[in-house]
Formats: sequence, structure tokens, C-alpha cells
Amino acid sequence: MPAEHELRLAIDIGGTFTDIVLMRGRETVLATAKTATTPTDPSLGALEGARLVLAEANAKWGDVTSFIHGTTLATNALIERRGATVATVTNAGFRDILEIAYERRYTQYAINIEKPDLIVPRTRAFTVPGRIDAKGLERQELAETDIDQLAQDIRSSGADAIAICLLHAYANPTHERRLRDMLQSRLPEAVISVSHEVSPEAREFDRLCTTVANAYVQPLMSTYLANLRTRFADQGLDCPILMMTASGGMTTIETASRLPVRLVESGPAGGAILAAQVAEQLGEDQVLSFDMGGTTAKLCLIDSYRPQTARTFEVSRAERFIKGSGMPVRIPVVEMIEIGAGGGSVAAVDRLGRLQVGPQSAGAEPGPAGFGKGGTAPTVTDADIALGLINPDRFAEGRIAIDEDLAITALATDVAQPLGLEPVGAAFGISEIVDENMASAGRMHAVESGKDLGTRTMIAFGGNGPLHATRVARRARVRRIIVPTNPGVGSAVGFVFAPISFEIVRSRYMTLDDLDFSALNALFDDMHSEAHVVVRAGAPDGILRHNRSAFMRYRGQGHEIEITLPPRHLTADDVETLREAFEAEYRRQFVRIVPDMKIEILNWAISVSSAGPPNVGQLACTATRHPDPVGQRTITCDLTGEPRTAALFDRACLSPGDAIAGPALIMEPQTTTFVSADFSATVDSHRNIVLTAIEEARS
Repeated sequence: MPAEHELRLAIDIGGTFTDIVLMRGRETVLATAKTATTPTDPSLGALEGARLVLAEANAKWGDVTSFIHGTTLATNALIERRGATVATVTNAGFRDILEIAYERRYTQYAINIEKPDLIVPRTRAFTVPGRIDAKGLERQELAETDIDQLAQDIRSSGADAIAICLLHAYANPTHERRLRDMLQSRLPEAVISVSHEVSPEAREFDRLCTTVANAYVQPLMSTYLANLRTRFADQGLDCPILMMTASGGMTTIETASRLPVRLVESGPAGGAILAAQVAEQLGEDQVLSFDMGGTTAKLCLIDSYRPQTARTFEVSRAERFIKGSGMPVRIPVVEMIEIGAGGGSVAAVDRLGRLQVGPQSAGAEPGPAGFGKGGTAPTVTDADIALGLINPDRFAEGRIAIDEDLAITALATDVAQPLGLEPVGAAFGISEIVDENMASAGRMHAVESGKDLGTRTMIAFGGNGPLHATRVARRARVRRIIVPTNPGVGSAVGFVFAPISFEIVRSRYMTLDDLDFSALNALFDDMHSEAHVVVRAGAPDGILRHNRSAFMRYRGQGHEIEITLPPRHLTADDVETLREAFEAEYRRQFVRIVPDMKIEILNWAISVSSAGPPNVGQLACTATRHPDPVGQRTITCDLTGEPRTAALFDRACLSPGDAIAGPALIMEPQTTTFVSADFSATVDSHRNIVLTAIEEARS
């Protein structure tokens, strides 16, 4: 079947809603749906949404040729501690790697500091004699005679999953493989993760944490993915299921079952991919991706059409916004800042009389008070209802009935009365706080990256992103916003644009002046072969892209800078080119280089991916028409806090060239775009809504 006729189904399961998109090829969206997430069995909500979009498009299960899936299940299992009982096995003498961690406090002067929960207590930390050195040479044989007792101790501990992390296994995994095989034969019911497969990099604490996280969620995710495949196959779906990964690519369900830690934060990565695709389509080389859903808001910096990436991130922080207070996971990931600011974020007045919003969320069950599903706590969505920004008749395609009285009652009881305000005043205060929280997070993320938000275009999507975009942009000094088509299910749309990819990072210490080109090229050949097999399992045909990089630093430094390598074998002629590239990037980040200092390379990486969709290119469109509104509605102005009339528009009725002055509400099935009084809106040739700040209105 030609690619332009293929039917692609994409499903993103979030904390509050499940987003579903059915597309023909990579351009035509046939149907979308947003259903409430079903926490007890997330596949039920996904199945309901899939039935809805297939019925709307008059399609059958057998017509679907591609199914891409992203889920928060792995993330939530780590946060809520709903995983397996894990035991660790390390080298003799290194039982306390998790206890020692980085040997520092994440808050220096806090008296009652709460240590990160790293899942495995010392009572389930076991060791075995044997040693491989940093060069991969065996210094002490693995004590195979101790394995029987080790297996008995693990069984007695009650563990049903095992994380094996031996020193320098990234350089030589022989001991890890042998230990895994021997334990598996003695404990056939146990799930075993080994560090050289999960995270083959130096730094044993990070590597052990990542292996523990993988072992912790592996039984849950393996069962979930197997049930998902069976449940959809029973409906008649016979195409492969591809899983979205944290790095913004896709992988097979078999690889995802083996390495489920790579699925953590996969949904937000889909949103970043969508923003990058829109940015390239419109020629916007510096953008800020703003994805606000029901539970969290995610912001990502995108330069030259590539989302900012990282090698590590933290989950389940003891202090939500403090680095070092969580469990480090070392995998390729799209770097973004995520805060507890979504439509379901709960507002409350603390004992000092201060209004707080989030990070607690009402979730999918019971949800905001205005949903009428039993929720009584006021949320951001309840505030938007009270401010008049949500049209009850059009919310969630009418699948969720909005009760304005319940929303106002919740605001009055928990916020307005304690503060001596009217419910609308309380709603206005909630909006001000949550919007400033998101803008502040974006500013902080940009400063930490050495970048400026004021020069960027915001790309807003998610169920609540377009509704809050102008209010956040004003505080972040962003003057231009793009709301793409189908923004309410933006992450799911991004899944369709994502390439099938797999990235491998391996540690092999070398200095730039003494590179062993034979060993280095052999290492890249080995990594390429491993990644190639995974990608071809999901993309058997077509051109593959290959990217190579090195993580370089000055001798004695603790962290590295990623430098792109040529997509071929390296030779001695490349040394000076690499030095110049490293110094240029170092100078960009830190202003000056360190002369005459040796340059070290600790990690080497390769990424293999299928080719992405073609770039359509920007089409200019001049605003020439002022469409008639379909109605009007009284709202509370976000600039003055006073009542004001806003025009209502149906996005489906807008055409390229249409221009709209704020205040206005542009409604569509899964979200609403709020055009503030200090913004104007136009519709471009791709039917994106382009919001532009009007400076006169701001002054």
C-alpha cells in the first residue's frame, strides 16, 4: 500500500486524558478523540478512543497499518511505587552504592532532609566476588560457587525482580551475562535486568539506579504490553505495535518489554516531536514547546528543528523542583522541564493564608469539581470555567458534562471564603498563580541552558495549552505563538511524525591525543549492528539515518559536552577537527576555553533512525478577512480582572487569511484557544492559528 494511503493510529495515555488520532499517511488527520484515562486498566480508555476514531472515519481494525503508542504507566509506576520487589547484585565490597549515592546532600542546610527513595533497601542488596577492571580485563574470577547461596538469599528476601550491576560491565559484560544465566536457572520466575543492556555507561551509581528502575517496572510493563497487544488483536488489529520512547523515537514492543525504562516520559517526547515538526514546516529555528495537559505542563527548547536532549533525568523527586532529590535514570531523553500545572491541578489555601496551586492533581478520577464525577477540590479547570473561558456545550466533544455550579461551589468553599473573595476573584487568583508558575519554569529552564525566551516563538498544544498560551507568553516575554491543527491531541499527533529509532551509548575512555582508531571504529561497528537490528524490526524498508557523537571534557572535569562526529570511520585526520568542534561548543557554553589542557572522551554514542516525513515548507498567507463570530460570551479579562465580552469562533469554519482580534475564544473538539485582549490571531496557509502580541494593549 502506498505510504500516503496508510492508516496510522496513535494513542497517548496521559494522567488525566487519553488522546487518540487516526491519520492517513503523515498529513491527513481523519479523526481524533479524547477520553478519560482509566487508571485501573489504561488499555480500556485507549480501546474506547480507538473505537470512536475508527467509527468516525468509517474504518475497520484491519485497515490500520501502523499503531504507535505512548503511555505514562512506567512513569506512574515509579512515582507511585507500584512496581516489583527488586533485589540488587553488585561486586563484593560494593553493597552500599545506593546508600552512598553522590556523597552529598541535595539541600545543604535542610535539617529534616528527605533522602530520595531508591526502591531497594539495604536488606535486599547482595554481592558476589569477582572483578572486571575499567579496561575490560578480568582481575578476579566470578565466584560461581557462591551463586547457590546468593539465589537462596534472593528468594528469602521476597524479591521477584533482580537488578545486576557489576563494576565496568560496560567494558566487558562477561561476568554479568554469566551471573544472569546462573541466577535465571535457579530463579526461573524472577525478572532479571543487567546494566550492560540497560545503561552501558560509566558511573556505577547512575547505572545501578537505571537498572533498578528497569527491573522495577519490567514485570508490570511486560504484562501490560502483552495484554494490550492481545486486546487489540482480538478486535482485529493485525499490524505491529510501536512504542514511543523518551528520546523521541519509536521502538518495537519486544524491545520496550525488555527495556521499559526507555518508555518513561514517552508521552511528553511526542509533543516535542510535534513542535519540532511544526517549527521546521514554518521555518522557525528557535521555538519553545508548551504542552499543558490535565496533570502537568511541559516546556522544551527546540533549536534548528531539534528538541534539546539530555543523557539523564530524575524521577520521583523528594523535593519536586530541587535537582538531586530524585532517582537518576541514565537514558537518552528529550530534555524538558515538567511541573505540576495542569487543568486538574488542585488549588488550596495553606495555613499561612497563601493561595497554592498544584502540584497535586485531581487526575482522571474524580477529576475537577466541574466534571461532576465526585471531585470537590477546586482546580485550574474549575477556575477557567468560572472565568468564562470554557464553553460547557463544547467541552470534550460533549462527552464530559460541565457543571458550572459545582465548579463555583468548590472555588467558594476552599479558596474564596478563606481569602474573603468572590468565587470569580478566587478563580482569577488561581489563573494568575498557575500561569506565573509555568512562565517562571520556562524562564528558569532557558537560563540554565544559556538561552533567551524573548526571541523565541511558542508552539502551544495539549488539552489546556492553547487556553493558557497567551497568559503564559505575556509573562515569559514571548510575542508570537503558534497553535497547530489538532492541538488537543498534540502528543499523539507527534507520535506519527516520530522516526523509528534506537540510540546506544557506551563508555570507552580515551584522550583526544591518543585515540585508538582501530578499537574505536570496531566499537562503533558493534553499536551500529545492535541498533540496526532494533530499527529494522520496526522499519524493514526505507533509508536509515545514522548519527554519531562523542562526549568530551577537559581532564579532571565531572561532566561532558556532546560533539557530533562524522557518519563514518574516524581517522587521524579528524583529531584537529574534533578539537576545534569541542572548543567552539565549550566557548559557547562557558565563554572561554582552557588552553593546553588535555581533552578526554568518556562516552561514544550512535543513533540509527528511519527517515522522517518530508518538510512541506512555509507558505505565506496574508490576513485579509475578518470572519463573523458564531456567538459571544462574557469572560473575566485576564488583563484587568473585569468582565468583558469575547467573540466565539469555530475553528473548523476558519480559513487561511482569517484575522481575529482579542478577546476571543476559538473552539474546537478537544481544546479552546484563548486570544487575550493584547493579542491578535491569524490563520496561516497550514491552518495554524498564529497569535501575535499587540504592544499597545500591553502598555
